[in-house]
Amino acid sequence: MAEKVCAVDDVPVNQAVRVVVGGVPIAVVKDSAGDIHAIGDTCTHGDISLAEGFVEDAPSASGVGPTLECWAHGSKFSLETGKPLTLPAYEPVPVFEIQVIDGDIYIDPTVTKEID
Repeated sequence: MAEKVCAVDDVPVNQAVRVVVGGVPIAVVKDSAGDIHAIGDTCTHGDISLAEGFVEDAPSASGVGPTLECWAHGSKFSLETGKPLTLPAYEPVPVFEIQVIDGDIYIDPTVTKEID
């Protein structure tokens, strides 16, 4: 069941906010276009919170989309697929479905997006 995690306005543009839903740490990110993303908050290379990292918009021509970079070792994760785009991480993080209802963000930590 989806739980309210925060308001859209609580997430600054190009930043991440760490939330814990059902014991699952999740990084909620608002990219420069104002789109909301939710990915697993733990870097797969080390036990580091990704929400403390850096949000970057990749050029649209690259086909990559926005990323979240781990502050500790520099691995960048796609906010759309959860896949690591740079080493040292090589395992993806989960990408969670979100719902925005009346300006609030809801996440069910048991529902992840199917990524090809």
